[in-house]
Amino acid sequence: MEGPDRVDAYKRMRERARRAFARFADMLPENRDGIRLLGTSGTVTTLASVHLALPSYDRRAVDGLHVPIGEMQKISTMIAEMDYAGRSHLPCIGSERADLVVAGCAILEAIIEIWPARNLGVADRGIREGILRSLMARDGYQL
Repeated sequence: MEGPDRVDAYKRMRERARRAFARFADMLPENRDGIRLLGTSGTVTTLASVHLALPSYDRRAVDGLHVPIGEMQKISTMIAEMDYAGRSHLPCIGSERADLVVAGCAILEAIIEIWPARNLGVADRGIREGILRSLMARDGYQL
C-alpha cells in the first residue's frame, strides 16, 4: 500500500474491519461502560514500543503496559500515513513488519472505535506461558 492512495486505502481497511467487528458487537449488551481492552503481541506490542521510543523491542518494557487510547490512535495513524521506507526505519518495526503493521493498525483502530476505552493494556506473554506459570506457582515454584 504505497503511493498517494495510501491514506484512502487505509481508511477502507479500517472501515472493512469495523464492519466485520460490528456484527459481533451487535451481539453484546448495549451497556459498554467500563470496557477494558487488552491487546496481545503483534501490532499492539509494536505500537507500545513506538510509544516508549524503544531503540529495539523489549518484551519486559511493553508487557503489562497501559497506553492511553488517544496515544495508540495517534501512533497508529502516524504509522499508516508513513511510506514503507519510513515504517521500516522505525526501530521496532523494521523491514520485516513494515507492510503487516498497517493492516494491524487498521484493525486496532476499528476495535477502538467500536469499544471505546481509556487505555489499552498490552500483554506479550503467551497463553501457554501463562498456564505454565500458573501451574508452577500452584506447585510452589518461585517465579
